[in-house]
Amino acid sequence: MAEKFDHLEEHLEKFVENIRQLGIIVSDFQPSSQTGLNQKLNFIVTGLQDIDKCRQQLHDITVPLEVFEYIDQGRNPQLYTKECLERALAKNEQVKGKIDTMKKFKSLLIQELSKVFPEDMAKYRSIRGEDHPPSCV
Repeated sequence: MAEKFDHLEEHLEKFVENIRQLGIIVSDFQPSSQTGLNQKLNFIVTGLQDIDKCRQQLHDITVPLEVFEYIDQGRNPQLYTKECLERALAKNEQVKGKIDTMKKFKSLLIQELSKVFPEDMAKYRSIRGEDHPPSCV
């Protein structure tokens, strides 16, 4: 999988370098540099064709639109991953807290129901395979 990206990265780096060199040629254009300009333009066309060929290998890759928004805003796209992980961690802690609260509630509910309805709760515990009432956590 990484080979696909390495191949694309290599072509993109070559393409960017050719664009940079083309900018230098154009900014200081002399009629004598016309052949060099034509050659660079051909390299750019070839580079675009090479990048397009890489596209076929990466058709199954999806990138969240938010990543492009980060790039458009001039932010590092790796921050998107970091922030997603931080949000997932925060949500995980929140859900864990809810689960712990529900476990405590269940334990207290069973304890109180056992006081009010001891026979019914004994049947419930036997059905559940519990020998004794759970202690409050």
